[in-house]
This record gives sequence, structure tokens and C-alpha cells, in this order.
Amino acid sequence: MNIKWLKPFFIVCGLYDGILAMAFIFAGPRIFEWFDVIPPNHPAYIQFSAFLLLIFAVMFFRIATDPVKHRELIPYGIGLKISYCSIAFWYEFTSDIADMWMPWAWADLIFLVLLIIAWNKTATR
Repeated sequence: MNIKWLKPFFIVCGLYDGILAMAFIFAGPRIFEWFDVIPPNHPAYIQFSAFLLLIFAVMFFRIATDPVKHRELIPYGIGLKISYCSIAFWYEFTSDIADMWMPWAWADLIFLVLLIIAWNKTATR
């Protein structure tokens, strides 16, 4: 069972969600402006989501310390990625969603597949 890639993978997961969170916490309005998207009527809507991403980033870093020992946390990451992908792709295919959200949806879909593989690789036999 080759699981050497899991620690670096979970570090990348943590960095991805953490950097994205910090970007929206500190530069949310500029990100919306850059993509020419009207932001929500209050910054708290974006900041709350960003802080949740930051919590998940910490979780991914925790998993990275010992993916087998912290296997029980992986389904929460899977749930995060399913949640975002299902919402983004649903609106992409059924109505409309701002283009700014779709690169992250595709990235999260890749992370989702790899998280499922990681979940299976860490199972004890």
C-alpha cells in the first residue's frame, strides 16, 4: 500500500483552501471586481465562507501529520468538495453562475477524486 504521496497531498489541500480563504478574507472585494462580478450586499457573507475554508485548511494540515491516524477527518474534506462541486456544477448546467466560480469547481472536483482515493488508501485491512 503506497501512501507516501498522502502527506504532501494533504499539505497541498491545506495550502489550496488556506490561500483561497485568505484571499477572500483580505481581498474579497478586489477579487469580485477583478472578475467583474457584483459582490454580495455585505462582506460577511464572503468572510464567513472564507473562514470556514480556513478551518478546513487547518483540518487538512492535521490530516497531513498522519493520514492513517486522522483518516476519520477525510470524509469531512470529501463533504466539503462534494458541497461546492454540486452547487457550482448544478448552476453551471441548469441556469447560470459567474465564471469566477468554475475554475475552483474543477479544482475541487480533482481534489474530491483524490480525497476519495486517499480515503480508500488509508483503510486498514
